[in-house]
Amino acid sequence: MANQAQQQQYKKLQVLLKDLPWYVEEYINHKKRKLSTASLLNYAHDYKIFFNWLRTENFHSGEIKEVPLELLQSLTVQQVEGFLSFLQYQLDNKEVTVNRKLSALKSLFNYLQNIAETRDLKPYLTRNVMAKIEFNELNDSMETIANKMEGKILMGDEYDLFRQFIAHEYGQLYKDNKKLANFHTLNRERDTAIVSLILGSGLRLSEVVNLDVDDIDYSKYTARVIRKGNKEQFVYFSKLAMDDLREYLRIREDRYKIEKTNKALFVAAVMGPKGKPRRLTGRSIEKLIEKYATAFGKPSLSVHKLRHSFATRYHAEINDVPKLRRQLGHSSIQTTMIYTHISNDDLKNAVDKMDIPRDDD
Repeated sequence: MANQAQQQQYKKLQVLLKDLPWYVEEYINHKKRKLSTASLLNYAHDYKIFFNWLRTENFHSGEIKEVPLELLQSLTVQQVEGFLSFLQYQLDNKEVTVNRKLSALKSLFNYLQNIAETRDLKPYLTRNVMAKIEFNELNDSMETIANKMEGKILMGDEYDLFRQFIAHEYGQLYKDNKKLANFHTLNRERDTAIVSLILGSGLRLSEVVNLDVDDIDYSKYTARVIRKGNKEQFVYFSKLAMDDLREYLRIREDRYKIEKTNKALFVAAVMGPKGKPRRLTGRSIEKLIEKYATAFGKPSLSVHKLRHSFATRYHAEINDVPKLRRQLGHSSIQTTMIYTHISNDDLKNAVDKMDIPRDDD
């Protein structure tokens, strides 16, 4: 499934690894059985930021791929704290993102100290400075996070209003702009199907991107996806999402001039290499959601917020956290628990007013 997208990620990872020290590549190879290529690619990006910082701060004067293990072993707590301060400044004080990058470094250093061995069975590092560094404290409680989220997701009848806006009303807003109107006419079935599928299933962006036509079970209303950790799962989606998918598939081949060998479910209107339609990228989906969200009057809405919107509605109707956890593919139930802190009464009243069928439960 989605071999082309995975191959592209793998190629990007290999290119990145050429610029990084040999022991980073060894660590990445060690983690290949447990982590997806996308996750490993994110790790490699984080490591490149770290090693570039070492060079910028004159801890190392050569190429970053030549940073020796001895330098890592000699880093002080104060120096690493300086790197984290740099990250916070660059990331506008986003503690969660800083913690994620710190986690990647902690994992690398742990491997170098406790797992990797030289030929004479000695660890690569005898001193691990990252073990002394604490994660940034996240002051927001689950309830606070949920309250912040509540203003940025779809609530009540906004589910159907946003879908209808994409399917019909967006083009009317720009009827005097022939280029925008024509582009919307070309892609409205596809774009409606994408939004409807996320709102009716809670799929991640990468999971939507990697879907092939054959991954859809039209009798069981499920989509076959590869979740984090390369785990295969069949995820249920709503009847309305299936209706929108069928409408898109009805015009897919002729509208986009797709060869039958192209199995990508969602394809781009712009031709790819050699004049053939290509799989729609994650960034393209992000941009189309941003476009519709801004025109809809809810610019904070994003692909991930659509996933949150599904989860919020699902919890309000079903109130079964383990089922929701499986549906979303969360590894930790604590992540899923956020949705239990969003106002159930308000959500339930809003859901009762909705016209969307509830077969997705």
